[in-house]
Amino acid sequence: MPITCFIRYELDPFQREAFRTYAENWSRIIPRLGGRLLGYWLPWEGRNDEAWGLVGFDSLADYETYRARLKADPEARANFEFAQAQRFIRREERTFCEDVRP
Repeated sequence: MPITCFIRYELDPFQREAFRTYAENWSRIIPRLGGRLLGYWLPWEGRNDEAWGLVGFDSLADYETYRARLKADPEARANFEFAQAQRFIRREERTFCEDVRP
């Protein structure tokens, strides 16, 4: 069953550009490691302390394999370390959604 990982980020609103760099880095890493990057978004108007990401997988098992690859990948680890060092992500939530097709 296809699933989508919906990621909601709470950001430091003064570091949106750092988040943009972080998201752009994932656009190279995620597909290489087996995820289908559907995108990252920053609000154009409204709240300035949120962002969202969507990554698709064919199954929860594929997601688990992807997570193991993330932990072992030097570029992925460097991107996580960048976020931790810059502290622009205050909170991160993941929700796994079942893909529903009419």
